Amino acid sequence: MRVGVLASGTGSILDAILADGIPVEVVILDRPCAAADVAARHGVTAELVERTDFSPAFDRDAFSQQVIDVLHKYDVELVVSSGFGTVVPGVATAYPERFLNTHPALLPAFKGWHAVRDALAAGVKVTGCTVHTLTEAVDEGTILAQEAVVVLPGDTEEALHERIKEVERRLFPATIRQVMEGTLS
Repeated sequence: MRVGVLASGTGSILDAILADGIPVEVVILDRPCAAADVAARHGVTAELVERTDFSPAFDRDAFSQQVIDVLHKYDVELVVSSGFGTVVPGVATAYPERFLNTHPALLPAFKGWHAVRDALAAGVKVTGCTVHTLTEAVDEGTILAQEAVVVLPGDTEEALHERIKEVERRLFPATIRQVMEGTLS
């Protein structure tokens, strides 16, 4: 199965995916970022589909189509979001149940961009991470895997998020592999 990864940040999850041996055809970036260096270090092509408009007039559909065009260029069959900073609902439509994401909470709890902060604010004792499919609605896809992470007394958002990322770096590649092999139960 041909995999494409969408990335925007430091590339730590991308690095875990590539280090696990997941064969990635292309990494698509929406901004210049460290994930490009991670792709290069692993010998994977990175293509920049740069988002330059952050105004309310941003044409999300046109941007999504640009991303889809690059995915099609590499004959990608499974798309993985690795901290991609732009919501691209058109990709979810083009790749139904084949667009995977990891979220730093136990969905359906704490949807959205500030899941770790929201979990701390709610005073929960346990949060975690979820691997799920992406749909046009944010954090609404099929849950494929979850793992709990205990919230420690005095946790900061940064400390808790790093512990969640440690789980994501293991759980996400394992789940991607299961999807590729058709062994996800």
